[in-house]
Amino acid sequence: MESKIKILVLDDEEIVVTRLKPSLEKDGYSVETYTDSRQAKARIEQQKFDIVITDLKMANIDGMQLFYFIKEKWPDTAVVLISGFATLKVAQEAIQHGVREVISKPFKISQIKELIIRIRTEIEN
Repeated sequence: MESKIKILVLDDEEIVVTRLKPSLEKDGYSVETYTDSRQAKARIEQQKFDIVITDLKMANIDGMQLFYFIKEKWPDTAVVLISGFATLKVAQEAIQHGVREVISKPFKISQIKELIIRIRTEIEN
């Protein structure tokens, strides 16, 4: 039996996680959601995820800080940043450091799903 792709979604806006979770679960993914970056980091400390989708600007731990933590702990985890504040410069710098992709808010769920399919294909091959 094929194991499910594990995805963690972190955004301090409740609407983002409540929209993404059921949509991604319907597609067969195992999804955990968080609105508090400290709780998400604690979970990532315990559990490897295939994909982490995180907001860039948050209280306590921002998306880039979380990215560096993930890359140190789980180097194979694909990290996607979502942000309402992403400039081209920020996106380029993040990708140069290894962030898989930066998606601007507002985004369509279909954008996230298409990206996950591309990442899943890489993971499975």
